[in-house]
Amino acid sequence: MVEQAPVPSSSSAFSFLSKSWRDVRVSADADLQMIRNRANSFKNLANSLDRELENFINTASTFSVPSISSSTAAEIDFVKKLQPKLSEFQRTYSSPDFSKRVLEKWGPRGSIKINLSAIKKAIASEVDGDGFIDFDRARRRRRVQFRNFRDEEAKEKEYDYWEPIRKFKTRLREFERRSSSSVDIFEGWKSGEFIERFKSSLKAICKDPGDSKVVPPLDVPELLACLVRQSEPLLDQFGVRKDLCEKIIESLCSKRKNQFLLPALSVGESSVAGNDIISDDLDLRIASVLQSTGHSYEGGFWADQGKDDISDQKRHVSIVTTASLPWMTGTAVNPLFRAAYLAKCAEQNVTLLVPWLCKSDQELVYPSNLTFSSPEEQETYIRSWLEERIGFKADFRISFYPGKFAKERRSIIPVGDTCQFIPSKDADIAILEEPEHLNWYHHGKRWTDKFNHVVGIVHTNYLEYIKREKYGAFQAFLVKHINSWVIRAYCHKVLRLSAATQDLPKSIICNVHGVNPKFLKIGERVAVEKELGQQAFSKGAYFLGKMVWAKGYRELIDLLAKHKNDLDGFKLDVFGNGEDALEVQSAARRHDLNLNFLKGRDHADDSLHGYKVFINPSVSDVLCTATAEALAMGKFVICADHPSNEFFRSFPNCLTYSTSEDFVAKVKEAMENEPQPLTPEQRYHLSWEAATQRFLEYSDLEKFLNNENRYCRKLKGTMLKSISAPSLTEMVDGGLAFAHYSLTGNEFLRLCTGAIPGTRDYDKQHSKDLNLLPPQVENPLYGW
Repeated sequence: MVEQAPVPSSSSAFSFLSKSWRDVRVSADADLQMIRNRANSFKNLANSLDRELENFINTASTFSVPSISSSTAAEIDFVKKLQPKLSEFQRTYSSPDFSKRVLEKWGPRGSIKINLSAIKKAIASEVDGDGFIDFDRARRRRRVQFRNFRDEEAKEKEYDYWEPIRKFKTRLREFERRSSSSVDIFEGWKSGEFIERFKSSLKAICKDPGDSKVVPPLDVPELLACLVRQSEPLLDQFGVRKDLCEKIIESLCSKRKNQFLLPALSVGESSVAGNDIISDDLDLRIASVLQSTGHSYEGGFWADQGKDDISDQKRHVSIVTTASLPWMTGTAVNPLFRAAYLAKCAEQNVTLLVPWLCKSDQELVYPSNLTFSSPEEQETYIRSWLEERIGFKADFRISFYPGKFAKERRSIIPVGDTCQFIPSKDADIAILEEPEHLNWYHHGKRWTDKFNHVVGIVHTNYLEYIKREKYGAFQAFLVKHINSWVIRAYCHKVLRLSAATQDLPKSIICNVHGVNPKFLKIGERVAVEKELGQQAFSKGAYFLGKMVWAKGYRELIDLLAKHKNDLDGFKLDVFGNGEDALEVQSAARRHDLNLNFLKGRDHADDSLHGYKVFINPSVSDVLCTATAEALAMGKFVICADHPSNEFFRSFPNCLTYSTSEDFVAKVKEAMENEPQPLTPEQRYHLSWEAATQRFLEYSDLEKFLNNENRYCRKLKGTMLKSISAPSLTEMVDGGLAFAHYSLTGNEFLRLCTGAIPGTRDYDKQHSKDLNLLPPQVENPLYGW
């Protein structure tokens, strides 16, 4: 193996070049003499040549331009002149004709010798006075020397012996490409990677004071904007609308909107952030100031750091509602379907928590004198009713919490701390059906402290019901603020089924209810009958609902009484039971209306399939389930032009009216025409599958169920939105929760606000039915 030539010194560029060529010549002569017996040594020779060329290039790259003295200027100039001749020389020896003639000349037994000293002599002899080389004479001599080569067959036999030569020519071509001109070499010294890294290292060691970015402190308008924005929950409790607060913030921030962005953001990112809401820009501004000071905020005064971390486990959803079957009300039916369809995807465990009533209350609430002696018996009834309608076995758990029936309010009030009936290991995501109702008199642990995410679903327009009572305006005012109070204290997100409900904190409007699959099957059957030319509907119009004035009976009687002559001959069947049944029937007889009152029944009953028109004049509903069921069955629906019916407007069979005269016109139109069959898209829009998907999207449950990080969210793709900033909103919410807990713990205050006596703690009968601790045993206080 030929020893590697020493690295040339930097004393002279030309001497270094000559020494390198002399080393190559010596190595090539020694190795080519042994080509027959040691063909593999040629590869080592090629590697040696590679290292020689790399040493040359690397040595050149270490030169510093300022170190080049004037004494070497002549030599550098000579290299510049010599470069074109070297390129021409390399191209000549790299030509295919040269290789062909060499292979033809030398056979397997030929002695191969390459005298590289001749190259040096040829270069020296060809140098003219100006420093240029005449390569034409060299080419003529080579043609005479190699004109008698062997034939083509020797080329194939000896082809493998010339692999090192091909590598050598390849390295020559690479050398020519990398050093096309001496000027480029020296330019590489200036802008090479080595120089850039060296400069970066110097910058890292000695920072330029001009590069440091000083974050300016918050000015007075920014501080005022932050104070107003953080005070929104407190101002909301005093009746200051949120849009007014946003206008104040916008006016304060308008002058410095373009300066809110963090200096760390790039130009493209700044343009994106500058188009966002001012509130987000203000968050970025506050975050930059806090981070520049090194401030770290670990939690608020009311924060609970004891939540279980279950990010690596299967998620658990707990649905808590205010009613249960066999009471056929919306808060009993819809949460039951929600639990079934959330459990259907099998991506999370689901628990449905429903109230348990003592036998005396069951007799007042449940129809047909139906009662249950144990929770297990009622659970069996619930599951049987559900599976008969959905057509599959729902895998979710049903639990019970103690409740009492309030006769005046016709509703069930939770007793004690409802949170304690959900084990801590399952306290992950809570869905509160009617969150304001559940928390009016809640005395226990804060929902948002025990659960990672709490979603409230508003079912009922309580303000509309209360306004109909004595001193209704005053009561509605109080209830409105109490609702906002408990929603802000106990929920992370609130879904309102329609705009008919009051505007609540943290709320958005979305219909997350679907239709019993049984009604959709009835609609499909009606569509098939119409395609076959059969008569699907043999009856006229009907109304179905609990017989209380607030369910639309007042509006119905007023409309029919006012236009009795216009609707001469129109007959309406009314199905329902309720506390106001006698009064409603008496009013109908007094106006001599053509109403046929029948007992209440399930909307899916076979006796109701033949009706063509469903009339629902109610304006107290949030989202009428009976209206959705009638549309699913392919019927006409006549309803008021009201926010509660906004979801149904897109269906062609939904006829809305805004005046009493318009009501008459819609009734006549529906009685004279046939409804259109539902399209597959419309049927899906009404289904519980679609409702569940909407719920997952709008309640932010998708990212929680997908184990997304809930506490560190990237803002604008570059930095975290400030979670280190103390939030006045969280402090206000925590303070409201603490105040509510303190007030609901006083029995006198509870009774003054209309609570049922003895609802702060469960009684002996509840402890016996639900196998709870005796009531005399003091229960621990959770979270305070």
